[in-house]
Amino acid sequence: MTTPFVRPDVRAFLDQLAASPRPVFNDQLMAVIRQMPSDAMAGMDLPVGEMGEIRDVVMPGPDGEIKLRLYDPRASREAGPVVVFFHGGGFVVGSIDTHAGIAAEIARSLDLPVVSVEYRLAPEHKWPAAPDDAEAAARWIAKNGAAFGRSFTHLVLAGDSAGGNLTLVTTLALRDAPAALPLLAQIPIYPMADASREHASMTTFADGYGLESENMAYYRQAFHADHAHPRYSPLVADLAGLPPTLLVTAALDPLRDGGRAFAAAAVLSGVPVIYREYQGTIHGFCSYRKLIASAQADTLAFLALAKAMIAEALAA
Repeated sequence: MTTPFVRPDVRAFLDQLAASPRPVFNDQLMAVIRQMPSDAMAGMDLPVGEMGEIRDVVMPGPDGEIKLRLYDPRASREAGPVVVFFHGGGFVVGSIDTHAGIAAEIARSLDLPVVSVEYRLAPEHKWPAAPDDAEAAARWIAKNGAAFGRSFTHLVLAGDSAGGNLTLVTTLALRDAPAALPLLAQIPIYPMADASREHASMTTFADGYGLESENMAYYRQAFHADHAHPRYSPLVADLAGLPPTLLVTAALDPLRDGGRAFAAAAVLSGVPVIYREYQGTIHGFCSYRKLIASAQADTLAFLALAKAMIAEALAA
């Protein structure tokens, strides 16, 4: 078997992880993490940087309040699209704080307001709590631009990893029952696109590439989703009628083949798709930009593609 190509800066990062391995996730560790400062896990990403406005908003959710955070490179702007962003973390960790850097980068690169969503996490809140919150947030944001001091005209959904899954699932929901604003595009970043079957990359990159198999098993056990249901495995859904899609994967990611399969199925369903698989890098690279220098170039590259895709969709 050919040894996969690993970039030097990615190899240095993986060697660092191997030298100081993270503890395996379990319910007891989750209880400890819940007591940590909300931004304690954001240390591997770049800082937020310059923003025209950051605003915290609270909305009513299906089971209590949902925190939202606006990132806008402009202090004010004319009416236009808004990006609704869902953070990653295996449905058990992550927050609007841990993913503040990438949310701000998306806003800056696309020159659009981004609203990051603090959805409920497992094991305290099992499936379908997260997709319920994600869909509710997208629908609420579509109706309540004034809460952010903005006038929104279209929705763009985006998210990484578990948030990429929520992007795909919420896009399907809004296709079937549209929100108050039209859905312009979606940007799933190394998403969990299909758990209905075991894809080859799940074995090939099971351990030693940053997303360890023991933690993956815990994520699935804690979230306790129906693996055959399209609200967890969006690949099993009918994909016709989805909006323009930019799907990003990493070549060394256990989730890679599910993303590949979703992109291919979407193309065959008539969906306009841009697919980018970044070679030599790993799952989560957008959140490791402080420690993996090349990850920033990859992130800026796919966001440039996203900006062009959104402009084309607006002009259609």
